[in-house]
Amino acid sequence: MLQVENLNQYYGGSHILRDLSFEVPMGQVTALLGRNGVGKTTLMKCLMGLVPARNGTMHFCGQDITAAAPHQRVAQGIGYVPQGREIFPRLTVEENLLMGLATQPRGSKIPDLVFDLFPVLKSMLGRRGGDLSGGQQQQLAIGRALAMNPKILILDEPTEGIQPSIIKDIGRAIRIVAQQQRLEASTSHAGAQREEVQHAIRQVAESGRVAIFLVEQYYDFARDLADHYLLMERGEIIMRGLGSEMDRDGVREALAV
Repeated sequence: MLQVENLNQYYGGSHILRDLSFEVPMGQVTALLGRNGVGKTTLMKCLMGLVPARNGTMHFCGQDITAAAPHQRVAQGIGYVPQGREIFPRLTVEENLLMGLATQPRGSKIPDLVFDLFPVLKSMLGRRGGDLSGGQQQQLAIGRALAMNPKILILDEPTEGIQPSIIKDIGRAIRIVAQQQRLEASTSHAGAQREEVQHAIRQVAESGRVAIFLVEQYYDFARDLADHYLLMERGEIIMRGLGSEMDRDGVREALAV
């Protein structure tokens, strides 16, 4: 789905990204981990065309997007949830979600999937985005990206500053979107909630798989979701492997060094 080869970026004389090469496969979660300042957000901006790559290549669905403008990448199906959410605080929830339809045919509606995953948004359509809690704003930012029916969803630290209950909701949504597992509602869910989850699964199955590129510092969250992981240090990928082997590979300890 997404292929990056020998990507380099500099800020002044500082070499920020160093020959990065990796792939993000379809229908799976690839987690990128690393401490603050290692270049994760710079990489995200390069992937979205917000910062031009000094050299190297980026291919998406077989097409070279290295020189593509941000709006061209979005039109090709790259959905981005930036660090800090960056919703429009003075627009309503509904208006924020409608912004996600900018690349869709005229007359398109907000997909039911958004409200199936985050039902709180449906009850707050008329509320201004800036009046939501941090966790609700994060759900809104993800919902806005999902409204465009992306082929890949890039999430830059979605758990930052979010309460644990919302983190669980976001994790569940990522699993559904990536089709990681056909979630069966637990006994703690009411019947209506079970139906919402099942309906969301059916919608994803009909629309096709989505690749997830998750940038995260919260180790347990990343480990629970990742099919594959990348560990970044000083602008380089120093470890990579299967998400199921993160504990064995000592990723947690490497993050703490």
